[in-house]
Amino acid sequence: MTHVAPVGGGAVQDHVALAEIELCGELIIAASATGEDRLSLESIDEVLRVTEERDAGCGG
Repeated sequence: MTHVAPVGGGAVQDHVALAEIELCGELIIAASATGEDRLSLESIDEVLRVTEERDAGCGG
């Protein structure tokens, strides 16, 4: 027997997937706003707030 998600109102939200979609959207916006062919690694890190996460993980 195959289980199918209920239609209407019973949707399950995957918070990790939603966060990934949001980050992808932010990258797309940043890429479209730049005049370059590609985003630099530093720009990508800034959009994804990588340095903020590193700083928070190191206690400061």
